[in-house]
Formats: sequence, C-alpha cells, structure tokens
Amino acid sequence: MTLTPRKLNTYTMFKLPAAFFCGVRTKHIDKDKCLVTVKHKWINQNPFKSMFWAVQGMAAEFSTGALMISKIQDSGKRISMLVTTQTATFTKKATGRITFTCNDGHLIDEALEKTIATGEGQTLWMESVGVNQDGVVVSTFKFQWSVKVKG
Repeated sequence: MTLTPRKLNTYTMFKLPAAFFCGVRTKHIDKDKCLVTVKHKWINQNPFKSMFWAVQGMAAEFSTGALMISKIQDSGKRISMLVTTQTATFTKKATGRITFTCNDGHLIDEALEKTIATGEGQTLWMESVGVNQDGVVVSTFKFQWSVKVKG
C-alpha cells in the first residue's frame, strides 16, 4: 500500500488526534522526502503568540516518521520503530504556516537492510527543518530513530 498525504492525514485524525486538532497535515511524501505543514492559530500558540514548540515537534517528527512507516511497509517485514533521542534548535518566532521538510528517506534504507540481515537493532538520525512562508528557517529538529525486526 502506497502512503499518500490523504491516508496519512486520516491516520493522524484517528491515531494522533492532538496533532490533527493542532493542524498538522502532510502535504507531500515520496521515497526520499516528506513535507508536513502546521499553521499558527489560537489552539497551538504559546503565551508569546507564536507556535508552541511541542506542536512544531509533532509536525517535525511526523515528517520523519511518515518516511519511516512508508519504508517499513515497502520492506514487507514486521519492524518496530521508536524515537530514542531528539534535539531541536529554534531560530525565529514561528507564526503563519510552517512547513517541515525531511529529505532523509535514503538513510532509512541502509538501516532497514542491516536490521533485516542481522536481526539486530539499528539507529539513524533524521532531520526536519521548519521554514515559514518567507522561506526563513524557524526551527530544526533531529530525531534518532531505532528500528528492529520484530521477533
């Protein structure tokens, strides 16, 4: 089954309702890249009238996780996935529509190949960069994912 933005947004509505109600939406996904947007609004703002850092984190994580889900489905294997470490840098106030882009789909392939071949867990770092409507970077998130074939 090929993942599409529509399928991912439906998934978010039922499995990640906090992200859905905050406005996290997938706009594009292919084998290497995923774009997820979220618009600053009353429900997802902090006291400083910008987007709460955790809402940015949900959108950023989903841009990496959607790629991971897609690649695991394509492998045809039962593989678990888990974020083990996360870092973030905030460089500008997040207002308006923020687009998080992860271009690290190619990194997943090697980790999945190794865990399938060896049965041992593998880790990889993936990055998602959030930019505002003017193309200015507002935040950068890095997620360390762990993958392992289910026994």
